[in-house]
Amino acid sequence: MPLQEATEKESLNFNQLCTFESFEEVWSHYGYKSGFKDVIEREFSRTKGITYLDHAGTTLYPESLVREFYQDISRNVYGNPHSHNPSSRLTHDTVEHVRYRILQHFNTTPDKYSVIFTSGCTAALKLVAESFPWSPPTAMEPASQFCYLTDNHTSVVGIRGVTSALGVVSLPVSPEEIEARARDVAQSECSSCQTPHLFCYPAQSNFSGRKYSLGYVRGIQARKLYPACDSQGRWFVLLDAASFASCSPLDLQEHPADFVPFSFYKMFGFPTGLGALLVRNDTAALLRKAYFGGGTAAAYLAGENYYVPTPNIANRFEDGTVSFLNVIALNHSFDTLHKLTGGMDKVQLHTFGLARYTYMLLSSLCHGNGQPVAQIYSDSEFENPSTQGAILNFNLTDCHGQIVGYSQVDKLASLFNIHVRTGCFCNTGACQIFLGTTNQDVKSNLQAGHVCGDDVDLVDGRPTGSVRVSFGYMSTFRDCQNFLNFVVECFVEKPVEVDQVKLDRLKSNTSSKGSSQCLITMLTNGKHKHIDNGEHASTDPVVNEYGGKAITKEAKSLGKAQYLTNIYIYPIKSCAAFEVTDWPVCPLGLLHDRGWMVVNGNGVCLNQKREPRLCLIHPQIYLPSNTLLLQASGMDTISVPLENHNEPHQSHGVCQSKLCGDRVQTVDCGDEAASWLSEFLGQPCRLIRQSPDFIRNMKKGHEKGVSSTALSLVNEAQYLMINHASVDLLQRHITSRQESSDHQPLNIHELVSRFRANLVISGLEPFEEDDWSHLIIGNTHFQVAGRCGRCQMIGVDQNTGAKTKEPLLSLSAYRKGKVTFGVYLVHQSLDGSNATLSVGAPMFLYVWKHGWVTILT
Repeated sequence: MPLQEATEKESLNFNQLCTFESFEEVWSHYGYKSGFKDVIEREFSRTKGITYLDHAGTTLYPESLVREFYQDISRNVYGNPHSHNPSSRLTHDTVEHVRYRILQHFNTTPDKYSVIFTSGCTAALKLVAESFPWSPPTAMEPASQFCYLTDNHTSVVGIRGVTSALGVVSLPVSPEEIEARARDVAQSECSSCQTPHLFCYPAQSNFSGRKYSLGYVRGIQARKLYPACDSQGRWFVLLDAASFASCSPLDLQEHPADFVPFSFYKMFGFPTGLGALLVRNDTAALLRKAYFGGGTAAAYLAGENYYVPTPNIANRFEDGTVSFLNVIALNHSFDTLHKLTGGMDKVQLHTFGLARYTYMLLSSLCHGNGQPVAQIYSDSEFENPSTQGAILNFNLTDCHGQIVGYSQVDKLASLFNIHVRTGCFCNTGACQIFLGTTNQDVKSNLQAGHVCGDDVDLVDGRPTGSVRVSFGYMSTFRDCQNFLNFVVECFVEKPVEVDQVKLDRLKSNTSSKGSSQCLITMLTNGKHKHIDNGEHASTDPVVNEYGGKAITKEAKSLGKAQYLTNIYIYPIKSCAAFEVTDWPVCPLGLLHDRGWMVVNGNGVCLNQKREPRLCLIHPQIYLPSNTLLLQASGMDTISVPLENHNEPHQSHGVCQSKLCGDRVQTVDCGDEAASWLSEFLGQPCRLIRQSPDFIRNMKKGHEKGVSSTALSLVNEAQYLMINHASVDLLQRHITSRQESSDHQPLNIHELVSRFRANLVISGLEPFEEDDWSHLIIGNTHFQVAGRCGRCQMIGVDQNTGAKTKEPLLSLSAYRKGKVTFGVYLVHQSLDGSNATLSVGAPMFLYVWKHGWVTILT
């Protein structure tokens, strides 16, 4: 039978093979009961349309948990547990019952361990850092050692901040060293040295999901493993269970760590702001505590340095009143978890199966030219749930093997309503290990402007972080499918190929059934196309970085008039544009551009990502009458004064707000505007404007030598400019992508409106503006402050408020990882006076050097 005929015949069975049944061929432990789908629909209905894959950040709570907790606190009166009245005794007894349930969950008892409630895992670690009996060096004994695995959360490494001031030795230990440097300690070495040392390691890496051996607990305590085998004294173990406890059972009877910190929101989703430190009672007697708060004292004197702590371990370390309602909520958290899942053993099998299946498919995916789609950061191939958790960490790569920045992946994932986590996950050690980042690289990245938690994903082409997906007990096979389809649609150079050898090897661990063809069909939603290995990327000899024909310098701008075609101001941040033909320039940019913003009832700035209907509000400015008009369909028009000199006498005066990380001083615009906005948006809102006495300086562009510039309520810089030629090219690309679909392509005017630029220019080559440094429009001089990074907000239809995937999807595909469009500008008025910008004004590029201007075009 000819190959093509065989392929077509085989494709008839793809839709049957590439369903949930294909998952069951490689993993049989899915769900908990026959009605798992009904449970998800009933308990997690709010996640409909959402693919939530950040359970390592926090898992989700079931709706029945909150209902039962609400009924509990509605029926009962819970008083302060430090009192002795009936309501207080009820609280005390309930809290003590919860302590017992926690110990039972970890298979231990109150005679072995005590439960100390904290605000979270980090607070539990801080408690250990401040109360552990660290010993400085003496003539007789060495100093204590604080030893920690390099693959540890920041909050563990942060213990070093306490110990460094005490003369304690800090020793980072790589994962390979623990067993590789282990040795039997001779009996003669078991001296009477009592110096206390602490070794900290995670039961599960929050970066890669690797599960470290719980046998390390007894091995370190018995001084059989490194570093304990090399140092005399008493060794204690802190087992960070924050990541592990969310999906795995922990048996403290079998693995009696001295300290076990964790947070409950990672286990149950609710309550938040509550964690615990489990302490072995034998170890607790050694802990020292300096500060003492309410409820921790057996007796103390105010006029004399006299204090005796309470003998109860938990009471001694819980300063003040515990968050008792949150503790009571844990009762319902445990009940609901067991009712829905049957226990942590089943949760572990369910979540591992989803992670394993996702790993198999993602690691086997290839671009049409055979290049792998993902670089996965893992020490295993997901063979066993005892060594690997439900976390998959990776970076995507393009068809040339270059890393795709995690920020781009995050933005596009949000467009598809897929929730992932990106960055280094507060685990610099693991990040360095897997990304190959040196200590000097980290320092250099900081100098280049990258800090923990930002979106600077690539520095000199090298990744500063990665993407993490993680599963929880309510995760479904559809979550895996949605994520993989997203990767294929947005990041795989077609046709989709599969590393057959690797896939077969991974499948052989569980099943020999299935095929790479089945995988391809599932990822392409059943739309199978014959794969010809000869069909690779374009072989055009000269292409630019965006896939278009390269433009020579001689051809650029040849014979084309360059001029300003449109001017838009946005009086109210995130509301509709106000188009003008000429407009004054003031020290902050275009006069009254982003001078106002809308905040919700909590004072948080609203934008179109949070409230897309903002684009339906049409502000207009009338300078002669000093008024701002607010207009919207179905609403009466109201006016707000541009400047009100009677503000100090109004009931709503100066207030503080936050914008793009900056604290800004604002003035409330009164109740009439607030009522109008609240009625239209359907939520409590107020209109505020930047205080005229407040100066907000620009942070962007310092690496380009841009001087400090005053800003209005804009995000980054005074002006945003786009090039009409770039819009035209993108529009053609969108149209070509949508030819095979029923979607109505965006016209040029709609596309321009999506980018919400102040200035639109014409007569240039596409994306030429990316490399400019200076330009003149009319008689106003501008300096380029950088490119404008784009997010899902450009998917909001400015005419209807509907959210769409374009143009972000096509922009990301076309620009090969650089999700930028347009450039930021700041003005440089040479004569120091204000100017006016007018449509039709000519534009010139120039180089500014040593006070001289050289005109380029």
